[in-house]
Amino acid sequence: MIDEFAKDNLHERLRRDRKVLLWKLDGLSEYDVRRPLTVTGTNLLGLVKHVAGVEARYFGEVFDRPSPQPLPRWQDHDGSDLWAAEDETRDQIVESYRRTWEHSDTTIDELPLDAPGHVPWWPEPHSRPNLFAVMVHVLGETVRHAGHADILRENIDGRTGMRPEHEMRIDEEARGAYWAKIEQAARSAASIKA
Repeated sequence: MIDEFAKDNLHERLRRDRKVLLWKLDGLSEYDVRRPLTVTGTNLLGLVKHVAGVEARYFGEVFDRPSPQPLPRWQDHDGSDLWAAEDETRDQIVESYRRTWEHSDTTIDELPLDAPGHVPWWPEPHSRPNLFAVMVHVLGETVRHAGHADILRENIDGRTGMRPEHEMRIDEEARGAYWAKIEQAARSAASIKA
């Protein structure tokens, strides 16, 4: 009974956070979803593409249930999963992510939490996790990258939050005052330490 509760809880959180990640693209231009927003080139559409690949590998290859979508060999990873090429559309990447959800959900639904997997890119003795460990790992990856997306989106247009129904109107004056308060505290603390 606890296994089903744990599995359902993890699965529901994964479903929620997938949607959060996609929501970060809503209302943005092609340029804004693709442009590099950090010195390492991190961008919103690239995060979606990357997480789709992560899910496809972990809920596919790891349990000998290959993704119906073609994936490059994990040994050939070159970073191209972290950004969208000119000929890749937003719709293609989002649809690929949604198809990956379906495949992942089938794996999760059909296997017990203690189903053994094999992650060849993990070092021994950690390369033989079960479904529970993989679900926790993929949820962690998804949450991590949804957090990145939240910060990136905030830097583009100030929008924050997990879901549109929880988003509050941006009060630029209040936000500016809050930012100034934090900046002043940082400057004061730095001058005391100097």
